[in-house]
Amino acid sequence: MKKLFFFVPIIFLIFATTLTKNSTKTLDKEIFELKENIRILEDRYELTLLDYSILTSPKKLMEYQQFYFEDKFIQKKIENLSKIEFLGDNLKINKMGKIDE
Repeated sequence: MKKLFFFVPIIFLIFATTLTKNSTKTLDKEIFELKENIRILEDRYELTLLDYSILTSPKKLMEYQQFYFEDKFIQKKIENLSKIEFLGDNLKINKMGKIDE
């Protein structure tokens, strides 16, 4: 009887330990996956924020152009720009100011 009294709690503790280890292992895996997803989203956020801060104002673009490229770029009016489309063997040239038909 004394052996049964000590044997049953030990078996119960072994099963409880096994269940606890399996559940914590599953939780650790889920936490790792969530942290990876958060890291990826943070990277995207930083890149989007960088794009937004750089491309939001034409004034800032002009400052970057003057600082990095000096006189390599010139400002053009949109009416002077054209769009070229390749239609098989033919070329179609449209002015940017016009609406395509």
